Amino acid sequence: MNGLWSPRVLGAWRVPSAGPVILAVNHSHAIDGPILMGTAPRPVHFLIKKEAFVGPLGPFLRGIGQLEVDRSGTDRTAVTGALGILERGGVLGIFPEGTRGEGDFSALRAGLAYFAVRSGAPVVPVAVLGSTERRGRLITALPPLRGRVDVVFGDAFEAGDGSGRRTRTALDEATVRIQDRLTAHLENARRLTGRAG
Repeated sequence: MNGLWSPRVLGAWRVPSAGPVILAVNHSHAIDGPILMGTAPRPVHFLIKKEAFVGPLGPFLRGIGQLEVDRSGTDRTAVTGALGILERGGVLGIFPEGTRGEGDFSALRAGLAYFAVRSGAPVVPVAVLGSTERRGRLITALPPLRGRVDVVFGDAFEAGDGSGRRTRTALDEATVRIQDRLTAHLENARRLTGRAG
């Protein structure tokens, strides 16, 4: 990532140095995940749509510990794999919106809350900013080569209410808490980096 773009990483010290953690990342461009994997202070395992596991990219993604997920329904294999990463004290990366969009955390799905409440792992919000601001001249689908992309890590927080409940209501409440924290982090990250919303 450092060879192609100029990532500026802020707040990486906020990621716990050991134990399970979930990185909740906004997602507006295809390079957001690779940028985070290349700049995070710990190895990150992402849930990635199964459509990306084609050709030589499939074995490569599996080889670096990424998890294939079928988004057409509940993929129990992917869920079990993700929980296993957290049980082993690893880092799980999740795009809470489920797919690329505006990258503003406006449409969270329940998956992040489920993993956070079920595992008890703290959530670290991450804002990747600058990946969609300009297009490259050589490859217009990508940001300009050597262009700056900011990766801003926020403070870790617990998504659950401390009760240990895993009911639908508890997950709904956790989703609201998560959305509030992620939205606030994104606003702070934009101010800190001087990037418009």
